[in-house]
Amino acid sequence: MRSHRGPSRSVRPSHAVRTGFAALLVGACVAPALHAQSSTFSGAVALSSQLVDRGQAITRTTPILQGAASWTFPAGWSLGLSASTEVRSPGHVVAALAQASRHWSLAGDWQLQAGLLYYRYPGTGRSRGFDRAEATLSWSYRDVLTFGLSAIRVIGAKGHQRPRGAADISFHWPLARQLFLSAGAGAAQSPIAPYNAYRYSGEYDRAGPRRRIPGGIHTYGHVGLLWSHGPWQVELDRILADPETRWQWDVMGASPWVATVSWSF
Repeated sequence: MRSHRGPSRSVRPSHAVRTGFAALLVGACVAPALHAQSSTFSGAVALSSQLVDRGQAITRTTPILQGAASWTFPAGWSLGLSASTEVRSPGHVVAALAQASRHWSLAGDWQLQAGLLYYRYPGTGRSRGFDRAEATLSWSYRDVLTFGLSAIRVIGAKGHQRPRGAADISFHWPLARQLFLSAGAGAAQSPIAPYNAYRYSGEYDRAGPRRRIPGGIHTYGHVGLLWSHGPWQVELDRILADPETRWQWDVMGASPWVATVSWSF
């Protein structure tokens, strides 16, 4: 999120520990939100090497084209839409996101954001297991530190289900004039119900079999470098996930490195 006394306005909060196109949308929404005196339209286009959601691969390692558009209004409200598609199959959307959020300036350099997000993955049966709605609350210090909590409702799950939770933290630190260290970590309750060795849990059969992860919690993170110049931004991240989560849940396997080039307007 933005502070008037923070670093360069072109540097956006990194959410690579979550998902690339969510970061694109959040950046497009947040950047003008704290400065707008009237409604403002903004957008971003990006090319990524893979789509990763909280440490788990949504697509195979293939170029992903992403686009985001946002509208910001006085008093900190913003609305946003984004979509992602594989470059080799441009007519097939692999991910979409809609977001509504509200931003507040707190004391000093702190900002608060509350939001509602809807994730839709119309790809394989496995990726559709990540369809969900999220209510989020996050706090940011300048462009340096962001901490967020999420309550997650899985879309289409059978039977009664309780909301799942997640916590994410991201960090930016300037290394040079336009170069930043980017890092983040998080923990989330698994979006797909665990699989029992003898029978399915009954939830998300369409996603295919999964082995049980103790407690249903998986951890993830990233560390990398971000370069920003005007509307351009380049980020290279080392994706991290606990080995048990990667082996048991991530069938396609997240690439250890994800690169993203984006342009904002």
